[in-house]
Amino acid sequence: MKVIEHIEKAQAPLFSYEIVPPPRGRSIKDIIEVVEALAPLNPPWIDVTSHSSTSYFQERIDGTIQKKTLKKRPGTLGICGVIQNRFKIDTVAHILCLGFTREETEDALIELSFLGIENVLALRGDTPNFQKQIRVDRTVNSYASGLVSQIKDLRDGKFLDDLDRADSLDFCVGVAGYPEKHFEAACLKNDIQNLKKKVEAGADYIVTQMFFDNQKYFDFVTQCREAGITVPIIPGLKVLKSANQLKTIPKNFYIDLPEELVDGLLESPQHAAEIGMNWCRKQVEGLLNFGVPAVHFYVLNDVHSIVKVVKGFK
Repeated sequence: MKVIEHIEKAQAPLFSYEIVPPPRGRSIKDIIEVVEALAPLNPPWIDVTSHSSTSYFQERIDGTIQKKTLKKRPGTLGICGVIQNRFKIDTVAHILCLGFTREETEDALIELSFLGIENVLALRGDTPNFQKQIRVDRTVNSYASGLVSQIKDLRDGKFLDDLDRADSLDFCVGVAGYPEKHFEAACLKNDIQNLKKKVEAGADYIVTQMFFDNQKYFDFVTQCREAGITVPIIPGLKVLKSANQLKTIPKNFYIDLPEELVDGLLESPQHAAEIGMNWCRKQVEGLLNFGVPAVHFYVLNDVHSIVKVVKGFK
């Protein structure tokens, strides 16, 4: 079932989750354990992130330096297939612009369709730390709006090559929104205009970057509606579990943390996990009172805290 159909048919707010493929060399068992922990919560869908290749230098035994390029977290398509077909939970595969050609994207979407997956999240992605050589016969999407347009073309049976009697690939498409604006955007108003372009290109819903101040989400929704964006806007939440995350989360995700939350964690770092869960519970309660269609949780490596939070609303 498509995400938008889950939302339209829901009799109560939904709780969805986002997981990350294990590092290269690790077993899918890591992901299976996470999904098994989430399954009793009856998730309507689970997102699986995608990662482009990265370049790094490695010293050989003989002392020479070798440059290597690889995906540190491969397996998005395979993990989506396992969740969809083994656990019977709808999955949302993340599809990136940067680091992939449009031809590679089309191949990935065909494979997802073969696996019975109907949902994707279209993202620009982080800029790779190396310059990928693009063949002259290949093309790229520079922005998520172009990726959404490509997926919309596939809905209409329009492939990159002119194929005779091609079947359509009918994906539900989500895109990312940033209540505190994307870090590259000049201002929030400009960022919302870029978001509107993605919706006009064919996006069905928006899921936000994590935030810890509900008022920023409320203001973001208001500004989106004033800009003419009418699709569902799903809030994204993360449970803090340590005082160390006061440094890492703002740095990695370009967001601010409320003073009250920061003060609480600094005063009682030994109780960080409980403080983080209580803060998230208050956020969920406020969002449900606001009337959100769903709440999306960024699991990362902390599934058990999220399970404890969500059980309080089931």
